Amino acid sequence: MKFQQFLTKHTTQITLITGILIILGYLSQYLLQFTRGYQLSLIAASIIAVVPIASRAWSALINKVFSIELLVSIAVIGAFIIGEFNESAIVTFLFLFGSYLESKTLQKTRTAIKGLTEMAPTTATVVTTTGTKTVDVDDVDEGDLVLVKTGGQIPVDGLVTEGNGYLNEASITGESRPIVKTTGDPVYAGTLVENGYVKLTATQVGDDTTFAKIIELVEEAQDTKSKAEKFIDRFAQYYTPAVLVLSSLVFIFSRDFRLAITILVLGCPGALVIGAPVSNVAGIGNGAKRGILIKGGEVIDTFAKVDTLVFDKTGTLTQGKTAVTSFKAYQPTTTAILTTAAAIERLSDHPLGQAIVTYAQQHPTSMSAPTLTTTETVKGQGITAQIAQQQVVIGNQKLLAAHHIKLTTAQLTDLNTMQQAGQSTVIMATDGQVQAIFGIADQIRPQVKASLAALKAQGIKRLVMLTGDNQLTANAVAHELAIDDVHANLMPAEKVTYVQQLQAAGHTVAFIGDGINDSPSIANADIGIAMGSGTDVTIETSDVVLMQSSFPALVHAHGLAKKTVLNTRENIFIAIATVAFLLVGLIFGYIYMASGMFVHEASILVVIFNAMRLLKFKTNFDKTQAQSPTTPVTA
Repeated sequence: MKFQQFLTKHTTQITLITGILIILGYLSQYLLQFTRGYQLSLIAASIIAVVPIASRAWSALINKVFSIELLVSIAVIGAFIIGEFNESAIVTFLFLFGSYLESKTLQKTRTAIKGLTEMAPTTATVVTTTGTKTVDVDDVDEGDLVLVKTGGQIPVDGLVTEGNGYLNEASITGESRPIVKTTGDPVYAGTLVENGYVKLTATQVGDDTTFAKIIELVEEAQDTKSKAEKFIDRFAQYYTPAVLVLSSLVFIFSRDFRLAITILVLGCPGALVIGAPVSNVAGIGNGAKRGILIKGGEVIDTFAKVDTLVFDKTGTLTQGKTAVTSFKAYQPTTTAILTTAAAIERLSDHPLGQAIVTYAQQHPTSMSAPTLTTTETVKGQGITAQIAQQQVVIGNQKLLAAHHIKLTTAQLTDLNTMQQAGQSTVIMATDGQVQAIFGIADQIRPQVKASLAALKAQGIKRLVMLTGDNQLTANAVAHELAIDDVHANLMPAEKVTYVQQLQAAGHTVAFIGDGINDSPSIANADIGIAMGSGTDVTIETSDVVLMQSSFPALVHAHGLAKKTVLNTRENIFIAIATVAFLLVGLIFGYIYMASGMFVHEASILVVIFNAMRLLKFKTNFDKTQAQSPTTPVTA
């Protein structure tokens, strides 16, 4: 075991020594005419190089695996028997050098993991009763108060209890734009405080943090094999013995030992074995850099076949936050209306009232807020308030009816238009006269419509929305986004039933939800996709996690899956075509052991470099977004 570890550790040096000995041998032969030195150098090079190769072959045989190294080792022994030391030296050197380049190239496909692990925090500043102290991040407990200043790194998941700042959450969401965090906001380990400071109460520590789970998820994903990889593994188990049998038969019938040995070497399926894994690793790495976590090669295969996307509405197609989307004023003093409405609604914690307050803040004025003499909250209807000598009523139609306030024909038309668009309405009246109507709705996520169009352009045939919301609101959202089919007023179990009906009809279904109340549907779909900021349920339930909750990221993930599958097929074709080319060339006398081994190793590198193109993959939609960036919408 120690000897094998030594060989593994020093394989690069062994490869270098082998190359130097080969060069010295040829210099001895052609410059010094020293044939003995030529032979001794190549014999030494062959022996030194074959040791690590034979060691790997023996380890594989112990585990009942017929490896490529076994073919090379037998070929070297055969070359020694026929006295072709130059062939054995060159074959072993090219094999080791190809393995070296292969390992170096594969490292580049794992840069996403390396980058994540390097960003992992190691220490934390814990606030104590006597001040602060710096401790190892593993010593932080849930409930501890942690201080992070400008330039510092959030060491654990938690909630901000004091302070505010701009945080770079690229390690979690892939979004490098700084996010404002204030009291009560969640923060995640691995993110950076670019400006300001925060004190946070630790809620998840150690391996339970979102950041740690992301690293674990991507590492596991890169080790999870696709159907193509599993097929190739089974194929290689039968292919290697088949080459051994073929070589033996060639020797038996032709008595050409050199030809038999050459078949052993050229028949090595190196590019075939490496082709599928390197494509999947590169594809998963590309996604990880963009905050897209794909759980393995099999997920990639299935995602590429998806023809139907099923969406939850609230929190998925929409942001899950209400906002004023329509505002109709029937008095010329719009500023006074907004100021008065906001002053009254500040007394309420109802989402519709808070939406009006936010809308007023987005339209600031120098007018001071009026003094409220008395107020009364009517449950399920709204608020009445006395301002100076005026009575202000703000709420729904029931509240207005209770105060005998009627809407004009034009006002009723506006009200019906807003309600038909799926908006909740709040009416404001002063002294019996309607002054304004607010239309309030859950905001659709930025770039959703363009993203859905891009998904259809990439091959998605059907878009379906399943929601527990009312049919009117659901229809309005579906109409705006050009969704093909919509079903409303559904319970979680009914969503699962509909997903299963689509699958029974022969569709490959991906369900996109927020990862909490939609987890049953996510789990039952062929591909479950979570739009969320990395909650436990989000990460554990779904097959794909979009940490940024971004629809352009969904477009990229789907395009990446299709491109990765195509890239895998290209690599398999290259590998099979190379073996066929070598064997045909061998039969017709154009290919020999050394030249064939060179082509063989070159094919491995071609396969790897082809897969590496995935690291820089962008969809057409990505390129369009880069050319015409849009201003992000603040939720």
